Amino acid sequence: MTLLELIRAAIKEDMPNGDVTTESLALKPRQGRARLKAKEDIVLSGAAAFEQTMQLLEPSCRVKWHFEEGDEILNGQIICTIEGDLLQILKAERVALNFLGHLSGIATLTRRFVKKVQDTSTKILDTRKTTPGFRDLEKRAVVHGGAVNHRMNLSTAILIKDNHISVMGGIKEAISRIREHSNLPIEVETRTLDEVKEAISMGATHLLLDNMNNDMLKQALALIPEGVKTEASGNMNLDRVQSVAQLGVTYISVGALTHSAPCADVSLVFQWEE
Repeated sequence: MTLLELIRAAIKEDMPNGDVTTESLALKPRQGRARLKAKEDIVLSGAAAFEQTMQLLEPSCRVKWHFEEGDEILNGQIICTIEGDLLQILKAERVALNFLGHLSGIATLTRRFVKKVQDTSTKILDTRKTTPGFRDLEKRAVVHGGAVNHRMNLSTAILIKDNHISVMGGIKEAISRIREHSNLPIEVETRTLDEVKEAISMGATHLLLDNMNNDMLKQALALIPEGVKTEASGNMNLDRVQSVAQLGVTYISVGALTHSAPCADVSLVFQWEE
């Protein structure tokens, strides 16, 4: 689904038969200005979705951005100014704010995680725990927050997880079978030190160290040869990521970036007097 198709679907959801309140006022077009204001400190993401939502309902509107995506915006600052028919902008308001608030929320939470590990070599990764249909937008918001995208979808990389291991009867069997059909690098999810050893013996290029406490992570890293990427995952929060990064893992993956980020608090202030 393209961004425009997603926006059209969102507008159709919000007003399947028009905006009966605004349209029942029977007003003529009202030219004016509206300002998008941050009501807390945020990192901007979703500007394209916001602007295209406005332009779909008010094609002649002009949007002037005062910040770029990825910029940190302080509480009270004006993010952008929109000029045009305020009645049409009013109809687009909620959908546009939903996009920008949700995506900026992801970017803002991501930036908080990134800052926790900024003095280490560890990178923060996202996951596939995204809102259906929003993956491209949400993963872009993660990048705006300063983190790194993991695989975009099941078609882009091999990751042998616990259920693959179970159905094949072990890590060795799973890796051997995949190598018969693919030359792609292989990442393996491991939950114990024995699984780490087995994955290493089979030449895995990337190990996901799943739900290990810091002591076990330290032991696992001591077993893993240089050149094999490591990814700590499971129970990662802002209080813990710094201590995990200091152990020396290559990546820390955080599902909360996309599935639990709070909506950024922004509002659209209309200047009807103009």
